Amino acid sequence: MPDETAHSDPPASVESIRRAIRFKPPSVVAEQARQSQRLLLLVVRLLFLVLLVTVCLLTVASRADRPEEFKFTTLVGLFLGATAVGVIVLVVDAKTPNKRLTSVVGVYLGLCVGLIGALAINALIDVVAEAWGLKRANPGTSPTPMEIYLGLSKVVIAIVLCYLAVSIVLTTKDDFRVVIPYVEFTKQVRGVRPLLLDTSVLIDGRLEPLSQTGFLATPLVVPQFVLDELQALADSSDKLKRARGRRGLTILGRLQGNPLLDVSLDDTDVEGHSVDHKLLQLAASQNLRVLTTDYNLDKVAEIKGVPVLNLNEMAQALKPQVIPGESLTLAVVKRGEAANQGVGYLPDGTMVVIEEAAGQVGREVAVLVTNSLQTSAGRMIFAKLAAGR
Repeated sequence: MPDETAHSDPPASVESIRRAIRFKPPSVVAEQARQSQRLLLLVVRLLFLVLLVTVCLLTVASRADRPEEFKFTTLVGLFLGATAVGVIVLVVDAKTPNKRLTSVVGVYLGLCVGLIGALAINALIDVVAEAWGLKRANPGTSPTPMEIYLGLSKVVIAIVLCYLAVSIVLTTKDDFRVVIPYVEFTKQVRGVRPLLLDTSVLIDGRLEPLSQTGFLATPLVVPQFVLDELQALADSSDKLKRARGRRGLTILGRLQGNPLLDVSLDDTDVEGHSVDHKLLQLAASQNLRVLTTDYNLDKVAEIKGVPVLNLNEMAQALKPQVIPGESLTLAVVKRGEAANQGVGYLPDGTMVVIEEAAGQVGREVAVLVTNSLQTSAGRMIFAKLAAGR
């Protein structure tokens, strides 16, 4: 029996596919974005440090009545002090890279509540101190020990209230919406999320005619391990596997030549014991979707919360709907399971069971639809011969 791939287009090699890639993979784009962000943060931090030191020096210099009061030692001390404060702030900022908006707003809100509470309590302390005569009668005299203790108590109360407010807000921030009351923010992905192509969907072949229609307006990503699996199938000693692998490489080469598509190759190394496991890991880490025809992969992805598009489900949804009483004309291909049944097929492959058509095998007949049944294997239509047959 001749090889079924003898008259088909020659399969595209892995190297030719890699050379034909015209677009950067998501991993490269993400790494470039991270580098740009790191460079921007470095510039912002340097500007912050320079601005802090400059403002401190200029502020103190403007307060000096005579130039000789602003000595070199004062300049060095201010420079070292401002630099030390700036470095401490930058170190704290660098050691906490994964900041969350809710945490930052929670700290800010806690500080505001704590300071407002401290102002209220301090005002109450001042009223009580004046009523009991604990304050100085002449403000120009030196403070009494009681006034020193009162000032210290105000500072301690402010620090304690700020700490308690921040602690309460951070530990209960999940119980209420911090940013805007009654509004909940969720992470949104801008643009259309790319599709990771599974080995099965490349071998299936229906993706190529679908891409020619222009409906597939989303970037397609082929992981390196999927390309390696296609190459392994194409080099297999088994004739069927070899034909499947070559078909997948050929279809991938055609997809790259389609001007309506954005096809890229992702070299990201993902740990996993199988191609399906690596595919789900990559989709979860880069917030991508998976395009497949594998039913088992679809179910595993559903359990793990990874979005998957199944080409079979889309094809099933696009099949034309028939209703009871509708007339059809089709050829009876074979006998059915019952003695009086004939079986025909619609152009989309849907099986039609026709009553009293066992003797019409090989002929085209007109039938009336009586029922339609949806099964796990697809849709099945029941019909009967039209009147006059």
